Amino acid sequence: MELLKQICAKAKGSGRTIVLPEGQDPRVIKAANLAVQENVAKMIVLGTPEEIAFSENAAGMKLAPEAQTIDYTKGALLDELAAAFYEKRKAKGMTPEAARQALLDKRIYFGAMMLATGKADGLVAGSIASTGDMLRAAFQCVGTAPGIKLASSTFLMGLREPTAAGDDVLCFADCAVNPCPTAEQMVDIALATARTFRSLVGKQPKVAFLSFSSKGSAKHKLVDKVAEAARLTKVKFEELGLDAVVDGEIQADAAIVPAVALQKNPGGAIKGDANVLIFPDLQAGNICYKLVQRLGGATALGPVVQGVAKPINDLSRGCSAEDIFGNICITVGQTL
Repeated sequence: MELLKQICAKAKGSGRTIVLPEGQDPRVIKAANLAVQENVAKMIVLGTPEEIAFSENAAGMKLAPEAQTIDYTKGALLDELAAAFYEKRKAKGMTPEAARQALLDKRIYFGAMMLATGKADGLVAGSIASTGDMLRAAFQCVGTAPGIKLASSTFLMGLREPTAAGDDVLCFADCAVNPCPTAEQMVDIALATARTFRSLVGKQPKVAFLSFSSKGSAKHKLVDKVAEAARLTKVKFEELGLDAVVDGEIQADAAIVPAVALQKNPGGAIKGDANVLIFPDLQAGNICYKLVQRLGGATALGPVVQGVAKPINDLSRGCSAEDIFGNICITVGQTL
């Protein structure tokens, strides 16, 4: 996959530290070794000595000596992270004992608190843990990025043929997290996705808010929501001084085909050259990325979790070691 190769090439020599909490999984050992071999990040693997030994035996290889292992079940670091987690959650009624037990019961929380306390730059997990546990750890331990109240997701779509504007990578959002975002929540999704596109693709984001209407060609409350989201996003981007283009509401063909944009969106900021597509809801986003992937032959990388103060990325439980390695590279890319 050329897109992933490009992202991994950017990650080389980053010096970033990525924590892999699921050291009881042999695939994690293989992925950590790949990351060390390719020099994309410093690796920390969580697990007891028995778990690491089991995984090494099942993987048929020892964990690279450059990778660090941490036993999350005991020691001064557990005490430190449990105390920090208690401070974060005591207003919600958490006790010191419950904070410690949470880190022991779900090592994802241990890893997420390493991010929260500056001991790691990113986290990749989900080969065993559920997506729900991943997101809860992200919210409760790390929190959202400055200026953003909502975590979301994007897929990087590596196209088989470039668009008319010459883009071979598009970002689709939100395709995995928020079922029916409000106009205000769509602003957060757009901001996070624009930042993801900039960090991973390295180009100016051109953000199109998609609808079944182009600039009032149809009247409906669903159209009103998208139009308001686009308006609020323009204001937000101007306040932040972001180098990005925003337009909407517009139909998908007007967003990516210049000839159609001339007819449906004359004078618009997006002239058929959008590279970040913001969908009105999760159904539209999820359906569209799968159609583009399966019928259009695109490569779909993700979901990339975004809007979190430090990157935490989720895996499919059916992932391969190579998939985990790819997510490590993406996570590093989000920090650059």
